Amino acid sequence: MIVFPAIDLKAGQVVRLAEGDMDRATVYGDNPAAQAMLFAEAGSQFLHVVDLDGSFAGRAENRAAVEAILAEFPGHVQLGGGIRTCEAVEGWFDLGVSRVVMGTAALKDPDFVKDMAKEFPGGIVVAVDARDGMVATEGWAELSDVPVVDLARRFEDAGVASLLFTDIGRDGLLKGVNIDATVELARQVDLPVIASGGVKGLDDIHVLSLYAQDGIEGVITGRALYDGRLDLAAAIAMANRG
Repeated sequence: MIVFPAIDLKAGQVVRLAEGDMDRATVYGDNPAAQAMLFAEAGSQFLHVVDLDGSFAGRAENRAAVEAILAEFPGHVQLGGGIRTCEAVEGWFDLGVSRVVMGTAALKDPDFVKDMAKEFPGGIVVAVDARDGMVATEGWAELSDVPVVDLARRFEDAGVASLLFTDIGRDGLLKGVNIDATVELARQVDLPVIASGGVKGLDDIHVLSLYAQDGIEGVITGRALYDGRLDLAAAIAMANRG
């Protein structure tokens, strides 16, 4: 199982939000590239980066910070946040992003996301962000009437790399991962699932790793790392043990 340390960007700074609320941001640093290197030094070969401002604007708002991360981080960078055009997708791949995460576009323009998945095999991750089981979009500001599993199933045969499932009600709150909902989704769809939202310590990593055979590909963690509740090297070792 892959552990993805998260770098969320707001106005060029490294932040973490509580429940996706931009007004509840905690700043952890002003040098995203340096943070990426700290994660690399801890043994991470994967990184999850989100342009939070871009999620609301529908276009890149932290491009300089992302480019700096790409220039420094030696591993694979997975990027999300406002990527909703072919030009944007192609542009990020050209710059060295390994996988592009698409959420709002997956709900509002699924054919476009499927086209991108065909053009960039293994490069597109569909984000299914949930609040009470329903899909949220536009940086989690809008709640749809589409159940998470229904959206996920639309992409089973589209060639996407995986699903990124976030329980918004737990994100950034250190409440623990919603194991039941995450594993249930993995069992209901024929796509690998990345868990996100609420990681509070090694126990979450351990329990999720036990469900790798059910389709849990990885887990994203942010606040627990920044608050010192989770050691990244230990988390990676735990995930590798399964």
